[in-house]
Amino acid sequence: MQRLKAILRYLLKLWQRNPSGSCDIEKPSVDHVPHKQLLWHERKTTILPSPSFPDGVKILHDCPNPVIDICFIHGLTGDRETTWTAPGQSVPWPKSLLLPRFYYARILTYGYDAYIVRKSAPSSNGLNEHATNLLHDLTTNRAHSNMSSRPLIFVAHSLGGLVCKRVLLLSQNNPESHLRNIFGCVTGIIFLGTPHRGSWMADWARMPASALGVVKSTNTTLLEVLRTDSQFLRSIHDDFSAMIRRLQLSGRRIEITCFFEELPMPVVGKVVVTKESATLEGYNSISIHANHKEMVVFSNEGDSGFQRLLGELSRWITAPGRQVEIAQINSQPMITQSGSKFDSVVQSKGVWQGNELRTSSRAPRAYLQEGSKFRGIVEAEDSVVQGNTLHI
Repeated sequence: MQRLKAILRYLLKLWQRNPSGSCDIEKPSVDHVPHKQLLWHERKTTILPSPSFPDGVKILHDCPNPVIDICFIHGLTGDRETTWTAPGQSVPWPKSLLLPRFYYARILTYGYDAYIVRKSAPSSNGLNEHATNLLHDLTTNRAHSNMSSRPLIFVAHSLGGLVCKRVLLLSQNNPESHLRNIFGCVTGIIFLGTPHRGSWMADWARMPASALGVVKSTNTTLLEVLRTDSQFLRSIHDDFSAMIRRLQLSGRRIEITCFFEELPMPVVGKVVVTKESATLEGYNSISIHANHKEMVVFSNEGDSGFQRLLGELSRWITAPGRQVEIAQINSQPMITQSGSKFDSVVQSKGVWQGNELRTSSRAPRAYLQEGSKFRGIVEAEDSVVQGNTLHI
């Protein structure tokens, strides 16, 4: 006990000399430190830098002349890639499973620091700041491709759904004309376990977060928003509902589907977001047989949750009016590359001769995607593969 008190007194003196909180602590001399403390202070201490957080927009798939953007937004304590990656997999499912079906779409994922407890200082941003950053980052990303008017679909998990709703509200009447494009281009939103009316877990999580605040840095701002009695959450819900009603009266419709979890979280024994909180009246609601965390990870295309989500996306993207755009893309010549040899052709009437593929004028074209296999099939003219290039 005496040794501990001596150490604390010494650290207090250091802090008084350097109240800025710097971690650069000098090794004490024998004159200032009792002999028993010297061994502890002699230990070599390495202070590791805080890892950079993967925030901002990341493109999972791009293609020539895309007709639509699909943007994924993770939730609380999530990550723009690992949130969507199944255990044992190295690639997020939006890339591995969606790409073969929507090769004409850009697939994006957005990251933001939504941690409430970190060993290093957590972000002080609240929901409004994260939404503002997403609005600016996504607008800039789309402007760089000279396609600011391209249709846009959001797929958002948990807190990410609230961020998405706030983005549209910020974009709707923004004084900056370029920031209004996001609101004007959104055609659909998939909410996955989004607590539109809050979650009981926000109150429960505040207790351990506050306790950890003694030894770690915490930011409970995001938890406050998720509380069932949050006035800010109620305001977002009411404003978003009013915005959707106005759009419907004007003849414009944003497609919305809400997915909710069926299973409770382990240990806790309860679902994180109830069906009542995860759904919106007047819109399609579908369950996924998983808990709150696992409802957004699909390991293969046979997963029932993936099939349900895919069904909604397919219905929206192939809606009347969109089919014409896709048909125009399908009819355009295209050259694609592969980093490995061609393994197989799915549903193709082409004939392999060595490393060359030839198809008749009426045969479907094998559209080459990233990886070693042809992932999708579209109608086209004669095709020839030379080396590692598919010429159409």
